[in-house]
Amino acid sequence: MPKVIFIDRDGARRELEAPVGLSVLEIAHKHEIDLEGACEGSLACSTCHVVVDPDWIELLPDATEDEEDMLDLAFGLTKTSRLGCQIIITEELDGLTVRLPAGTRNAQSK
Repeated sequence: MPKVIFIDRDGARRELEAPVGLSVLEIAHKHEIDLEGACEGSLACSTCHVVVDPDWIELLPDATEDEEDMLDLAFGLTKTSRLGCQIIITEELDGLTVRLPAGTRNAQSK
């Protein structure tokens, strides 16, 4: 089974089993990782913002325009920022490493 490595705000690393087909957000919630996801993965907020390790960013599909719009609202945006609800685990992503940003901004669109 693929694994995802989460690096929390304090720098602690957790390597977790990541079933194929689940999102990074779903895996975080399943293992009580502090990744909010206020809109429950409906692409209506930026609270599941993660920073993807640069070694992995090229393996991810490009962000959609809707994801880019939500990322514009994210706190601490970087060149490798993505929304955890939009990263779906595949076998190819075994070992994916994501870092939780220092904070989040809950500005759900209405």
